[in-house]
Amino acid sequence: MKFRLEDIKTEHQKVKSGADFPPYIQTIKRLGISHYITYVSDGNTEYFDTDHQSIQTGSQYQNITVSENINLENFKRRLQLHQQGGTDYMTFCNDCAEYGVKGWKMDLNAMTCTYFSENNDEVLVERIPD
Repeated sequence: MKFRLEDIKTEHQKVKSGADFPPYIQTIKRLGISHYITYVSDGNTEYFDTDHQSIQTGSQYQNITVSENINLENFKRRLQLHQQGGTDYMTFCNDCAEYGVKGWKMDLNAMTCTYFSENNDEVLVERIPD
């Protein structure tokens, strides 16, 4: 394992809104992370290196229920607001849950973020800004 959870946490604390996200991605990519998956229900994130070894943060907050119904238009609207710095992380997680997004996978090689539903279906794929 090339990276430590403490290093990731240190960098993540610098992210106050979606606007701080691109520099965070570049930094954790340099730490050796190839991709990670975040689950909205409890905030657990699993980070993977190029050898497919992983570490998990474990539950980060009280469980929230993810809707089984996708509302893509409302999700996109709230996502855009978050990316512009209009909401904090917890608000964004609650928005995801309300609009049927179970989590997201960040691929730091392809530089994509794939949001997925309760059935693990792709809901939206976005390019990560550099």
